[in-house]
Amino acid sequence: MKDFPGTPGTLTGLVLRISQCIFAVGSIASMATTNNFFNFTAFCYLIASMGLQFIWSFVLAVLDAYAFVRKKALHNPVLVSLFVVGDWVTATLSLAAASASAGITVLYLNDLKSCNLGVECSKYQMSVALAYLSWVTIAISSLIMLWLLAAA
Repeated sequence: MKDFPGTPGTLTGLVLRISQCIFAVGSIASMATTNNFFNFTAFCYLIASMGLQFIWSFVLAVLDAYAFVRKKALHNPVLVSLFVVGDWVTATLSLAAASASAGITVLYLNDLKSCNLGVECSKYQMSVALAYLSWVTIAISSLIMLWLLAAA
Protein backbone atom coordinates (compact mmCIF):
# COMPACT_ATOMS: atom_id res chain seq x y z
CA MET A 1 0.00 0.00 0.00
CA LYS A 2 1.12 3.50 -0.73
CA ASP A 3 2.06 5.90 2.02
CA PHE A 4 0.64 9.36 1.32
CA PRO A 5 -0.50 12.23 3.56
CA GLY A 6 -3.45 11.40 5.77
CA THR A 7 -2.88 7.66 5.96
CA PRO A 8 -2.65 6.01 9.39
CA GLY A 9 0.71 6.51 11.01
CA THR A 10 1.50 9.83 9.33
CA LEU A 11 1.55 13.27 10.91
CA THR A 12 -1.31 14.53 8.73
CA GLY A 13 -3.38 11.48 9.66
CA LEU A 14 -2.81 12.25 13.32
CA VAL A 15 -3.70 15.93 12.82
CA LEU A 16 -6.93 14.94 11.05
CA ARG A 17 -7.93 12.62 13.91
CA ILE A 18 -7.10 15.18 16.59
CA SER A 19 -9.05 17.89 14.76
CA GLN A 20 -12.04 15.52 14.53
CA CYS A 21 -11.88 15.06 18.30
CA ILE A 22 -11.56 18.78 19.01
CA PHE A 23 -14.47 19.75 16.76
CA ALA A 24 -16.69 16.98 18.14
CA VAL A 25 -15.95 17.90 21.76
CA GLY A 26 -16.49 21.58 20.96
CA SER A 27 -19.85 20.80 19.41
CA ILE A 28 -20.90 18.73 22.40
CA ALA A 29 -19.73 21.36 24.89
CA SER A 30 -21.46 24.18 23.06
CA MET A 31 -24.75 22.31 22.84
CA ALA A 32 -24.66 20.79 26.33
CA THR A 33 -24.19 24.19 27.99
CA THR A 34 -27.56 25.42 26.73
CA ASN A 35 -30.65 25.12 28.91
CA ASN A 36 -33.13 23.73 26.38
CA PHE A 37 -31.24 21.46 24.00
CA PHE A 38 -33.01 18.37 25.34
CA ASN A 39 -36.35 19.72 24.06
CA PHE A 40 -35.23 19.10 20.47
CA THR A 41 -34.59 15.57 19.24
CA ALA A 42 -32.16 16.77 16.58
CA PHE A 43 -29.96 18.42 19.20
CA CYS A 44 -29.93 15.25 21.31
CA TYR A 45 -29.02 13.29 18.18
CA LEU A 46 -26.20 15.76 17.52
CA ILE A 47 -24.75 15.17 20.98
CA ALA A 48 -25.01 11.39 20.57
CA SER A 49 -23.46 11.50 17.09
CA MET A 50 -20.62 13.79 18.15
CA GLY A 51 -20.01 11.55 21.17
CA LEU A 52 -19.60 8.57 18.88
CA GLN A 53 -17.43 10.68 16.58
CA PHE A 54 -15.20 11.66 19.48
CA ILE A 55 -14.77 8.08 20.71
CA TRP A 56 -13.98 6.75 17.22
CA SER A 57 -11.57 9.56 16.39
CA PHE A 58 -9.85 9.42 19.78
CA VAL A 59 -9.18 5.69 19.49
CA LEU A 60 -7.80 6.15 15.97
CA ALA A 61 -5.75 9.17 17.07
CA VAL A 62 -4.13 7.01 19.76
CA LEU A 63 -3.41 4.32 17.13
CA ASP A 64 -2.02 6.95 14.76
CA ALA A 65 0.17 8.43 17.49
CA TYR A 66 1.50 4.99 18.39
CA ALA A 67 2.23 4.17 14.75
CA PHE A 68 3.81 7.59 14.19
CA VAL A 69 6.11 7.28 17.21
CA ARG A 70 7.07 3.69 16.34
CA LYS A 71 7.45 4.55 12.63
CA LYS A 72 5.07 1.75 11.67
CA ALA A 73 2.57 1.79 8.85
CA LEU A 74 -0.96 0.67 9.67
CA HIS A 75 -1.62 -0.64 6.18
CA ASN A 76 -2.97 -4.07 6.98
CA PRO A 77 -5.90 -4.59 4.53
CA VAL A 78 -8.22 -5.87 7.27
CA LEU A 79 -7.38 -2.92 9.52
CA VAL A 80 -7.81 -0.42 6.69
CA SER A 81 -11.17 -2.02 5.81
CA LEU A 82 -12.26 -1.51 9.42
CA PHE A 83 -11.13 2.12 9.26
CA VAL A 84 -13.06 2.63 6.02
CA VAL A 85 -16.31 1.23 7.40
CA GLY A 86 -15.98 3.09 10.70
CA ASP A 87 -15.11 6.38 9.03
CA TRP A 88 -17.99 6.16 6.56
CA VAL A 89 -20.50 5.24 9.29
CA THR A 90 -19.42 8.07 11.58
CA ALA A 91 -19.26 10.49 8.65
CA THR A 92 -22.82 9.64 7.63
CA LEU A 93 -24.11 9.96 11.20
CA SER A 94 -22.26 13.25 11.71
CA LEU A 95 -23.60 14.78 8.51
CA ALA A 96 -27.16 13.69 9.32
CA ALA A 97 -26.94 15.08 12.85
CA ALA A 98 -25.37 18.36 11.75
CA SER A 99 -27.94 18.83 8.99
CA ALA A 100 -30.90 18.05 11.26
CA SER A 101 -29.58 20.40 13.92
CA ALA A 102 -28.94 23.11 11.35
CA GLY A 103 -32.53 22.80 10.17
CA ILE A 104 -33.88 23.15 13.70
CA THR A 105 -31.53 26.05 14.39
CA VAL A 106 -32.70 27.92 11.29
CA LEU A 107 -36.32 27.18 12.14
CA TYR A 108 -35.85 28.32 15.73
CA LEU A 109 -33.88 31.48 14.92
CA ASN A 110 -35.26 32.77 11.64
CA ASP A 111 -38.64 31.25 10.92
CA LEU A 112 -40.25 31.14 14.36
CA LYS A 113 -38.50 34.31 15.57
CA SER A 114 -38.56 32.78 19.03
CA CYS A 115 -34.91 33.15 19.90
CA ASN A 116 -35.02 35.76 22.61
CA LEU A 117 -31.96 34.45 24.38
CA GLY A 118 -29.03 35.57 22.27
CA VAL A 119 -26.39 33.51 24.07
CA GLU A 120 -28.33 30.25 23.75
CA CYS A 121 -28.98 30.78 20.05
CA SER A 122 -25.32 31.56 19.48
CA LYS A 123 -24.41 28.30 21.20
CA TYR A 124 -26.78 26.39 18.91
CA GLN A 125 -25.14 27.98 15.88
CA MET A 126 -21.63 27.33 17.21
CA SER A 127 -22.45 23.70 17.94
CA VAL A 128 -23.80 23.14 14.44
CA ALA A 129 -20.79 24.89 12.86
CA LEU A 130 -18.37 22.73 14.85
CA ALA A 131 -20.34 19.61 13.92
CA TYR A 132 -19.97 20.50 10.23
CA LEU A 133 -16.24 21.08 10.71
CA SER A 134 -16.00 17.68 12.38
CA TRP A 135 -17.84 16.17 9.44
CA VAL A 136 -15.49 17.82 6.93
CA THR A 137 -12.45 16.33 8.66
CA ILE A 138 -14.01 12.86 8.93
CA ALA A 139 -15.05 13.06 5.28
CA ILE A 140 -11.45 13.78 4.31
CA SER A 141 -10.29 10.82 6.42
CA SER A 142 -12.97 8.62 4.87
CA LEU A 143 -11.86 9.43 1.35
CA ILE A 144 -8.20 8.89 2.21
CA MET A 145 -8.98 5.51 3.78
CA LEU A 146 -11.04 4.48 0.76
CA TRP A 147 -8.23 5.58 -1.55
CA LEU A 148 -5.72 3.64 0.54
CA LEU A 149 -7.89 0.52 0.40
CA ALA A 150 -8.35 0.84 -3.36
CA ALA A 151 -4.58 1.30 -3.85
CA ALA A 152 -3.88 -2.02 -2.12
